[in-house]
Amino acid sequence: MVLPDAARIAELNDHARQTFTDCRVCITPGIQALGDEMLRAILLAVQQFDSFTPDNDPYEEHDFGKIEISEHVIFWKIDYYDVDLSMHSPDPSDPTVTARVLTVLLADEY
Repeated sequence: MVLPDAARIAELNDHARQTFTDCRVCITPGIQALGDEMLRAILLAVQQFDSFTPDNDPYEEHDFGKIEISEHVIFWKIDYYDVDLSMHSPDPSDPTVTARVLTVLLADEY
């Protein structure tokens, strides 16, 4: 079921992912181990991702993606926390009460 605020959430998620602002960006040990050059390529691919479909974005929030670089399958995801990062956000469509966390990980780390 698509929420009424899905378009606003997608807009905020796209902004966070494309600019790496208004969010925290986390990479996993597996991503870090690939080295700086690969990290730059992966982060650029995450920022440029625009292949949202009903299969990979059923709630139309633009909060998950899968990319492939070289032989690596990489996921990125956005989670919504309250501003203290202690629990789920009470309203992901409201940036004043939401801290977005963008995590980039190897698929096999999921």
